[in-house]
Amino acid sequence: MNEKPKNSKGIIYPVKGKRDPRICPDALMVMIPSELKYLVSKANAQKIPFRDMSLYNLYQTSEETGSRITLSGPFLGAPHATIAMEKLIVLGAKRIWVLGWCGSLQHDLRTGHVVIPTSAVSEEGTSAHYPIPDRALESNAKLNSMLEQALKKQGTPFSMGPVWTTDAVYRETPDKVRAYQDQGILAVEMEISALMTVAIYRSVSMAGLLVVSDELFDLKWRPGFSDPLLKKNSRAAGQVLLRVASS
Repeated sequence: MNEKPKNSKGIIYPVKGKRDPRICPDALMVMIPSELKYLVSKANAQKIPFRDMSLYNLYQTSEETGSRITLSGPFLGAPHATIAMEKLIVLGAKRIWVLGWCGSLQHDLRTGHVVIPTSAVSEEGTSAHYPIPDRALESNAKLNSMLEQALKKQGTPFSMGPVWTTDAVYRETPDKVRAYQDQGILAVEMEISALMTVAIYRSVSMAGLLVVSDELFDLKWRPGFSDPLLKKNSRAAGQVLLRVASS
């Protein structure tokens, strides 16, 4: 039984304003500022005005470039990302594609490795406000398959599996890391479980790619933000998302 509770609509709810644009069915949500800038340039997308532009940016490709797509970002954390996702949906998005970074919990996932998050453990405060009774917290299987095939074709190594989403970056404790390692959780990040939840609640499709930016698997923090492989594979993952979203 997947019915939403009665009176579940918020007093404040997302709407399309009079001056808001109608966007493409495929929308990219890019968490990282540098990767958003790169993808906007790569797609030759133009910035478009809308009511929430003080919170994040919105870009759209022209019909001259072929299939039109929308890009948005950057975002930090579940509340910020879900505010944007709600808006993208009311503006016309049907398929949400996500690009972000993550911290590895498994020894074989090093900086620069690409992850397709298929499910998530939620330790953020947003998901609980979106009731999705009897639904597994997962990304869309069809979109995941499209990403899998595109990554294979491009020759980019990747893994698929569950991730851990948290609001508290300074509370990734040794006990939690060990526990999630033992459960086979691949990585930790800040948005995916909430985006999965909102997508299920709003009946849209969502999938994405995460690139390992730092390592926690040996209970020490090893940041890889200056590693050239992080930049290389973030760009590779972004290009896959552009191609798949516009296909």
